[in-house]
Amino acid sequence: MVNIEIDGIPLKVDSTKMIIQAADEAGIDIPRFCYHKKLSIAANCRMCLVEVDKSRKALPACATPVTEGMKVFTHSKVAVNAQRSVMEFLLINHPLDCPICDQGGECELQDLSMGYGEGISRFTEGKRVVKDKDIGPLIRTDMTRCIHCTRCVRFGVEIAGVKELGATGRGEHMEIGTYVEHSLVSELSGNIIDLCPVGALTSKPFRYKARAWEMKAHPSIAPHDAIGSNIELHVRQNDVMRVVPRDNESINEAWLSDRDRFSYQGLAHSKRLTDPMIKVEGDWQVVDWQTVLETAVKGLQTVINKHGAEEVGGLISPTTTLEEAFLFQKWLRGLGVDNIDHRLRQQDFSDHPEQYYLDNWTLVEVQESDAVVLIGSNIRAEQPILAHRIRQAALAGASVTNINFFLTDMLMPVEYEMAVDINAMLTTLAGVAKVLSSIANDTDDEWQALYPERTPSAFEQNVAMQLSNATNATLIVGDLANQHPNAAKIRALVQKIAELSGSRCVVMPSANSQAHLIANTLPGDAAKNSLQMWQQSLRAYVLMDFDALQDTAVPAIAKQALKRASFVVGLHSFDSEFLRQTADVILPTACFTETSGTFVGMDKQWQQFAGAVAPRGDSRPGWKVLRVLGNVSQIQGFDYVSSQDVVDEIRQSQADMQAKTISPYIPDSLTAESELMMISEVPMYRTDVLLRHSDALQKTPETQRAQFARINRKEAEKWGLNHQTPLTLTQEDKVVRLPLEIDDNIADGCVYVAATTDAANRLVSLFGQVSVSQSEAAT
Repeated sequence: MVNIEIDGIPLKVDSTKMIIQAADEAGIDIPRFCYHKKLSIAANCRMCLVEVDKSRKALPACATPVTEGMKVFTHSKVAVNAQRSVMEFLLINHPLDCPICDQGGECELQDLSMGYGEGISRFTEGKRVVKDKDIGPLIRTDMTRCIHCTRCVRFGVEIAGVKELGATGRGEHMEIGTYVEHSLVSELSGNIIDLCPVGALTSKPFRYKARAWEMKAHPSIAPHDAIGSNIELHVRQNDVMRVVPRDNESINEAWLSDRDRFSYQGLAHSKRLTDPMIKVEGDWQVVDWQTVLETAVKGLQTVINKHGAEEVGGLISPTTTLEEAFLFQKWLRGLGVDNIDHRLRQQDFSDHPEQYYLDNWTLVEVQESDAVVLIGSNIRAEQPILAHRIRQAALAGASVTNINFFLTDMLMPVEYEMAVDINAMLTTLAGVAKVLSSIANDTDDEWQALYPERTPSAFEQNVAMQLSNATNATLIVGDLANQHPNAAKIRALVQKIAELSGSRCVVMPSANSQAHLIANTLPGDAAKNSLQMWQQSLRAYVLMDFDALQDTAVPAIAKQALKRASFVVGLHSFDSEFLRQTADVILPTACFTETSGTFVGMDKQWQQFAGAVAPRGDSRPGWKVLRVLGNVSQIQGFDYVSSQDVVDEIRQSQADMQAKTISPYIPDSLTAESELMMISEVPMYRTDVLLRHSDALQKTPETQRAQFARINRKEAEKWGLNHQTPLTLTQEDKVVRLPLEIDDNIADGCVYVAATTDAANRLVSLFGQVSVSQSEAAT
């Protein structure tokens, strides 16, 4: 610590800090453009020039470290003259288009020019003009306004992990852009909108929609992944105009993933459900709420009285709030129904997956790991903010290993990586466990019998030594592994590796799954899980906030089950042709911006949020609909006034899951049936129904590429395939046809077909065995 003075105020600060950091901590304002607390120091805008005692000239506060006895003057004549001179140079080429600039009213250049700019310009030459670049559907460029602060460039290199933007030219001919014109591919690219201090980079979907002073800010939580990023909803009248990040160092820091930022577009989609409806003799009729609620309850009770409660299944999206999850299961259990589940995309339940979500850890702890092993995870697509944390760990020296069914550009240093089919994944993990067991002198006979008799490969030995030598290692099991038909074997092996190496095991939950475990939206001991509910074709279903074709593991089976059901109740936010074909009652529910609720992230932080806008049309918050369904069903304990009442009850009755004894799962064998298996990843911008209705996100290159099947060159030659002819893919009695791309990042024995696409929605099972061929015949 050193003693300094800023504007006569004595301060004791860390000797590693720069003047601008010390001033910020003391609440002393110093103007800046290029400096940002999360980026490296560039010192190229010079707006933060200050006078330092005994210095011959003004110094940049962002790049001048504090020293013992230093005296700094931020408003002296020397400092102000220097800042005014810099501002004059910045305004030389800047266009006078504030009235039509989207940044108007919240522009840092506009604000500082009021304090440090002159009322008249001495520059008489012509201003420069820079051609705008098309960098995708999310970000609009007006590069004539650019002041070369390079925040966007540094963000790409240091945070996003990809140098997509850079500078070409010198002096006033310098331009920021992509060297070859292309769309930005980073899942965090939208953050450059917030970073840009002028109107050079703005939100394309928000362009010309509203002014900063017209909107009110409402804090909220993003529901699209298991992070629970803190966001701010900017609202005008009753419309969410845009979403920006809210600082929270323990969760999303100052960043936001693109899907959290742009999903709001779906809120005003034409497919939003706004009226309660019932089906009368095949035709849909809009009715009042009392009628639709009574029809829903009467229909379910008729099925229960006639066939028993075991013929009713309740399935709910993991994106719903804690309150909605709790009331959903409380209402159904009040009716005697115990077939309840939120694990819509899982296929393997043999190991009681909920046991893996008990450990407490934080995102900061993951970032501080010295070794990270990813198993069956496309981490950038599944959890973008967690991927950022791992990237920071890798840049700090952590070793990263990636074992997956296909390889992607991780945008970070990766020490070991391997694309494997399911059998190779199981044997690889078993090999790692075998090496670790010999190091730890583990004598567990059941596991020893499962380990391969062969000598572990160099890859397996390297990964084992990496974990053995680490002091803070993290193993992450991702969605691709969790949704696989052999998920239990993968999870058991990873848990064993974590136990042998003393590592942290993180089995990735989906969206608000942690809240659903607390709320107990799980089947009872003798009840059916989500997969069994579809396979056994129940008489009645209650579905909440998901699309049965796009959000389940067995789309064709789910479609058949719903068509056979005698009564289906849908609590949904969005309309669809399939919903109208299969449902008998539709109760329109509000989206997350229109309701209060609680989100529990993967780190188990409870985060509560309030509604920012009123629900669309005659729709209602889900927890209110469920509360009244409980009342109409004449079930005791549904007298809630607010969502906080529900939370209070949950906290009082919350079971201690760690006290629940679950026998460790040990697989019978470490082999799996696999000749040619379809690998079904859920595309980054199609993970839930709201994202799929965001037009901007559906135009991104990532979403467009999801329409292609992918297979490596070796498998293509084996099956006689080429990229010039569409692929015919057969699974049991289902046949689909889709364009083919040869991609050597796909593992042997695998064909990649993205979930939620038209082709995948017609198949029996995601991750199932398939056969492939090519022919010109249409299907």
